[in-house]
Amino acid sequence: MFSTLSLLALLASASSPVFAASAGSFADGGNTLVSAMMMFLGNEEKVYILDKAEGNAATVAGHPAWGSVWDIASRQANVMDVRTNVFCASGMHLPNGSWVTFGGNGAIGRGGVIGSQKNPSGNGAWDAEYQDFDGSKAIRILNPCTNSDNFASPDCQWFDDPGLLSMQKQRWYSSAEALADGSIVLIGGFVNGGYINRNYPNTDPQFEGGAAENTYEFYPANGRGVQTLDFLIQTSGLNAYAHAFLLNSGKMLVQANVSTMIWDYNNNIETQLPGMPGNVVRVYPASGAVAMLPLTPDNNWNPTIIFCGGSDMPDEAWGNYANPAINTWEYPASRDCQRLTPEPADGSAPAYEKDDEMLEGRTMGQFIILPDATMLVVNGGLNGTAGYATETGQTALYGDMPFGMSLASGPVGTPAIYNPNAPKGQRWSNTGFDTSSIARLYHSSAILLPDASVLIAGSNPNVDVNISTFFPTEYRAEIFYPPYFNASTRPVPSGMPKTISYGGPYFDLTIPKSSYTGSANAAATKTTVSLVRGGFTTHAMNMGQRYVQLNNTFTVNNDGSITLHVAQAPNPNILQPGPALLFVTINGIPSNGTMVIVGSGAMGVQPTAPPSELPASVTLSTIQSGDGSSSSNSDQNNKDNGASGSHTGAIIGGVVGVIAVIGLLGALLGLLLARRRRRTAASTTSYAMTGGGVGATALAAGAHRGFRNSDSSAFVPLQHDNHSDAWNGSTVNLALGSPYKDDGGFRMASSESGWDSYVANSPSPRSVQGHDRRYS
Repeated sequence: MFSTLSLLALLASASSPVFAASAGSFADGGNTLVSAMMMFLGNEEKVYILDKAEGNAATVAGHPAWGSVWDIASRQANVMDVRTNVFCASGMHLPNGSWVTFGGNGAIGRGGVIGSQKNPSGNGAWDAEYQDFDGSKAIRILNPCTNSDNFASPDCQWFDDPGLLSMQKQRWYSSAEALADGSIVLIGGFVNGGYINRNYPNTDPQFEGGAAENTYEFYPANGRGVQTLDFLIQTSGLNAYAHAFLLNSGKMLVQANVSTMIWDYNNNIETQLPGMPGNVVRVYPASGAVAMLPLTPDNNWNPTIIFCGGSDMPDEAWGNYANPAINTWEYPASRDCQRLTPEPADGSAPAYEKDDEMLEGRTMGQFIILPDATMLVVNGGLNGTAGYATETGQTALYGDMPFGMSLASGPVGTPAIYNPNAPKGQRWSNTGFDTSSIARLYHSSAILLPDASVLIAGSNPNVDVNISTFFPTEYRAEIFYPPYFNASTRPVPSGMPKTISYGGPYFDLTIPKSSYTGSANAAATKTTVSLVRGGFTTHAMNMGQRYVQLNNTFTVNNDGSITLHVAQAPNPNILQPGPALLFVTINGIPSNGTMVIVGSGAMGVQPTAPPSELPASVTLSTIQSGDGSSSSNSDQNNKDNGASGSHTGAIIGGVVGVIAVIGLLGALLGLLLARRRRRTAASTTSYAMTGGGVGATALAAGAHRGFRNSDSSAFVPLQHDNHSDAWNGSTVNLALGSPYKDDGGFRMASSESGWDSYVANSPSPRSVQGHDRRYS
């Protein structure tokens, strides 16, 4: 028998908290200190934020900060030192839970001018005022820390030293996608440039005068060199931040401009798929909302990608490196949505399928996959595109630009929910949702938090910090609460693991009867267990974002609790190794997410095992809501909730007690112990344990680092030393002036090396009149 104290402690731990927020509402998320161009969830306590190098008021180490860490509990941020210019980088998780970012831009100074010290190519090597270094080849690694760690330690800081660790090529606006062995493929990008990655007329699609990097490489390189990707030449100009998704076959879907392919990256073989219907561009700067639909046992974890919004501007309207040819803010964003299953299970040819249109057109809208397997869209504008400029082909003077440097207008402040499993014509809804008054346009971001709310931050369509323009640099964060926050009870599972393997023995989770409403049988059949990876968010996309539902069966116990029998993850092509949040969702209401590591935690071919063999689901023949002591009979439920075939298992009745707490003293009343066992043969689930990556050398997460100059051939763990002496740059402290504003101090310079997004000859700005309505 349990002691009275231990049973009371168990009861207390199983009690369900009430959501403190209102469903469909926004809450104040505090100040991020730097504008949140990029974000990722480091652990259950911290979100890491990155900005471009610019004149933020917050400082670190004597220069403006462009990195911070945001505490989920307090909603307060602290600055972090990032040495290179991380502007428009890509990023991804690593198998051990660390995070890595790739590339960025050259060093810049106030107003976006090229840094005071230049590389031989003419790009900025370092700037004396902002003290940022060239980030165009940088590889930066961070080991997320918690409040119990010493954040002043180098172990909790960004490792950012291109002299010791860098890519083989300069990459700005590149894409990153994790592979089954935990390594990462890096796709395309600019060398330098601006609005889009081409000159016009486009007579040199492969090189664009030296400004395009139409190649790919791997991290870690492990001897693999840079190769040309013909698809990027084909999509020249509109292939920045190409959409890339690892498929079950181990190949990859890549989409850019209006073209689509399946890519065998090991052999660099491209298989062309149909083009995007309606010639709607989804990549930057059209920036449609694009994501992989939830992977579940019902769809055999076979990926389908959804593409929504963006722009169908004609090709010539996109202009060139300098700016668009038209006034983009007058051109409506697309409402169109298309689905694509790249590898149909029936062997048919893949084809785009038109889906329900969005409730309004959006550019820079962003999908966030929620733990109830619905998808939230936030942020964006009704008109125009991402990016910023001082002129267009139709507006020659910056002073005549109606929205400052912004190329978009009409911020969409109302989120929307997309339900991929609803009938066609009923998949979109925003009923009951509040509308944010904060514009979230270019350089805004969003990420799922462990409590299943969504952090929204950023927006900065400006070359430098600008707090007086029409759409200013934004530091305010918000938290949006999806519809399930209307529940008074949420699941509180116990037994949550810290690691998930690929196949192997199942694990059990326990759901107390206080974690649901209604009958235990009904709750058990409406329970799912899922892994959700929020990814690296930037530019209206979440690189690496995935939802994978795990197979599970259940046993409903006599006391009303539910034991979930949960299979391990499918193969690493379905969910690459690394961190993810583990959720239990009952009747559409999720638990808090628990951070787990999927896979071995090390770089290399992942160990796999046969699929978990689950016992059959067992329900009670009679059970009353809120009273688990009323049942005396049990029967087998043949609905296995995702497990295929006919399973059998054991039924074990538990201790059923009634506990009354009066005043300050508690008295325990408990009687009844019943055990029943019933066993027959069990069968396995259906997914195949295949895949396993490209065979890169397995490197343990804690292995000793082995750097090679300007190369990424070694997986670099954390616990780096301080290599400040390798920077060879001045560390002089300069007092910063006031933030960059429209009404004065606007400076731009031309570059000897071609177009640069920071530079354009432009007259001094004039006051812009008549902007009473910020939202249109």
